[in-house]
Amino acid sequence: MNTFEISQSQEMAISHSSGIGRKKNSSVGIDRLRIDFDSNLKRWFSRNIGLWHSKRQYFFDEEKAINLEMYINVSKIIQSDSEFESYRFKWWCEDEKDFFIKRPNYKSEGEITARLQGHQLIRDCSYLSDSSVITNIRQVDEHELIFESNYDNWHVLEHTRLIAQDKFRSRAIYSWFKDDLKIVENHHEIRMKNSN
Repeated sequence: MNTFEISQSQEMAISHSSGIGRKKNSSVGIDRLRIDFDSNLKRWFSRNIGLWHSKRQYFFDEEKAINLEMYINVSKIIQSDSEFESYRFKWWCEDEKDFFIKRPNYKSEGEITARLQGHQLIRDCSYLSDSSVITNIRQVDEHELIFESNYDNWHVLEHTRLIAQDKFRSRAIYSWFKDDLKIVENHHEIRMKNSN
């Protein structure tokens, strides 16, 4: 997907939710769309802050499905000198089994710092690599975002949806390595504690 298509889909998502921007070409209208989109993303990320119990199912090539339970804590990083919001994602697994021994690309615990900048999430590393990552974000509606990343021959597409007044979160993740679909993940996540 090229930059024009991404911008077009973002404007469509914003127009659908806010009712503006359909037939306006002025810079004022575009600035308003950008502000609305940025505000919507910040609001969506703030709804994710807290501790989540993640029940996961992994599909690797022809293997049987593998179930794994993890915990994820999402917090906002307070930075008075930055115009962009930053977040910390910490995860850990209390029962590691042999999942992480067989798949060393996955870490049983870790931390990622990410900065929300416009329609992109700038991460200091990724789940499958230590490389920094720029992730493009598309908004489906007020409850769901789509994240798309490319790094180290991986192409990762993630759909994340908040459900039932943010008590639950559903994530579907598809990971291609050199154009071959290698990993499919389904995560059912239950909020254990919010930021308050």
